[in-house]
Parts: sequence; structure tokens; C-alpha cells
Amino acid sequence: MRRSEFQSLGSAIKDYLKEEKIDGKLAELEAVNMWESIIGKQISRATSSIYIKEGVLHIHLKSSIVRNELFMMRNEIIQAINQRIGRRVVKAIILK
Repeated sequence: MRRSEFQSLGSAIKDYLKEEKIDGKLAELEAVNMWESIIGKQISRATSSIYIKEGVLHIHLKSSIVRNELFMMRNEIIQAINQRIGRRVVKAIILK
């Protein structure tokens, strides 16, 4: 099938990712990759594992002190991540 209108490569790729439902996983991956830039290098060093599952950001920490600090900041962290991504990727945070 031929289209009579032209589409930029970038928008064609975005459309394809939405059709295949891959765009959500890419946004989650981007959120995990920006963790250090959002939270800072020192706190990032105390993080042993981070992943997103079903809109919940799971963070495994080596320090209980850092865990308490992040617990108090969790709403600001959710806001910062979602704002940088440009959509609601993270709904909640679980600190372990």
C-alpha cells in the first residue's frame, strides 16, 4: 500500500513503536538510565539494583540511611522522572 503523504523517519519510527507497544518499555528503560542524573552520584552509588515493573520503580539500596532519605523524597523523585520523560512512566516507588 502506498501513501500519498510523506512522513519523517522519526515520526514513522514513533508510530511503529506505538503499534508494537514497545514505546512504554523504552520510556521505562530511559527512566532507569537517567537515575544517576536525577538523584545524584552519591546516592546512585548506594543503589545496587533499579528496575521498573508495571509502573512501579523498584530500588534496592545498600544503605538504610539513604533508604530513609529517598522514602521522604519519593513524590519529588516520581515527579522529576515523569517530567523528564514527558509522560507518566512511574506511578510509585518501592525501596528495599
